[in-house]
Amino acid sequence: MTQYGTWVSYSGNARLILAIILLVVAGGLVGAGIVLRRPVRLPRPGSTLTGFMLAGWGLAGVAFLACLGAYAAQVRHAHIAKAPPADPIALWTLTSAVALVLVVCIAASPHAWRVRVPSAAIAAMAAAAIFELPFDLVIWTRIYPPVPPDPALYRAVFFVPLVLVELTTLSLLTMTPMVKLSRTTFFCLALMFLVFAVWALAGFGYPSAPVPLAMNVVSKILAFVTALSLFLPEWFTWWRRDRPDGGVAEASAVSVGGRGAGG
Repeated sequence: MTQYGTWVSYSGNARLILAIILLVVAGGLVGAGIVLRRPVRLPRPGSTLTGFMLAGWGLAGVAFLACLGAYAAQVRHAHIAKAPPADPIALWTLTSAVALVLVVCIAASPHAWRVRVPSAAIAAMAAAAIFELPFDLVIWTRIYPPVPPDPALYRAVFFVPLVLVELTTLSLLTMTPMVKLSRTTFFCLALMFLVFAVWALAGFGYPSAPVPLAMNVVSKILAFVTALSLFLPEWFTWWRRDRPDGGVAEASAVSVGGRGAGG
């Protein structure tokens, strides 16, 4: 029986269709990673655009809180409010976020602290958004219970501003000079979608049973590794450096190319 505050699992053909979609996305990310021959920096916004981006991020957060309040009020009005189930993965999320912040702050030695600290905060928020954005799109129509009188409307009231928060959070990645887009980023993200696909075949259920709990934890860890690969891509080149002469030359070319792309 579906419990209040969770979501309805996928079943039948819907499981297979969702898994196929997620596999296609994973395959596209692998292809993009193969095409990307060397790490590249994201384009940096100017001061004016930075101001607009921060304002948009703040407004999205305010809109989400306001819509969340409206959603909660309607749930109480419909007399369907109950205590939500235990959250078994909050500790994993918090631990991963703290670890990522510490790693970026401590390991980013070429950068000053005034760059490291905001970059670490952006890294933690972006890592969460990397997981939550596709996750929220998957469960958008499945949250339980449906809120009367118009479940679709109240799903949109909750998820539209939440997705805007996630998108604007990801846009903050362009504000730090530490971020580089590399093959590893695409491959780690593809692995996350592959885990999502396996989870989909199992119904993409709430993480209260061992299988969905494991899928949730593994995919969330991969999201944080993806964020780490954006900020410290050199940590993921060991497998090239350990290859024969051709691999060494390739690693050197990637390193030089990455510095050139960053100006």
